[in-house]
Amino acid sequence: MIADDGAAVDPARALGLRLERHYRQIHATAMVDVPICNAALGVAATGFRTYSGRAFGIVTTPWFMNLVVADLPDGTPAAPAAAGSTVRIGLPAGEVDFIVGELDAVARVDSCSLFSPVFEFSTMEAALEIAEEAVRALFKPGTLVPPPSPPAISNRRDLLRGPFSRREETSE
Repeated sequence: MIADDGAAVDPARALGLRLERHYRQIHATAMVDVPICNAALGVAATGFRTYSGRAFGIVTTPWFMNLVVADLPDGTPAAPAAAGSTVRIGLPAGEVDFIVGELDAVARVDSCSLFSPVFEFSTMEAALEIAEEAVRALFKPGTLVPPPSPPAISNRRDLLRGPFSRREETSE
């Protein structure tokens, strides 16, 4: 794809632009006057890049902000998965769950909702600032913190009484 200034566009960025056009069309037709839309927002593709042979980036619309991943024409195709199922993808920041989907304009697009609806944004600039920061964080190693491990159970009494029994005993 060639940009307006004649320069070649990175394949991941080109895919982001295709998604942007697709969602602008949806916004202008199916989402007109839908109450979950934030009138202060438009549609934008942010931070699209190639990672592990696929395109990743954030799509912002007046009704959602999603991290998305899609196959590139010459990239590594995703493992087959049914639409609506959840797939876990490793990013530099950590593991992220995506919902498998299909779009007419692109084919398979897996999405991870960051905000939906998006009423917390009063301007498109504010939404894009968050999208840019999210992309930076997701592609920075170790950003996501794994959930804490459950407490170790040392005996059956602890198992039956639960973790609160030790706190009660020590607070007396």
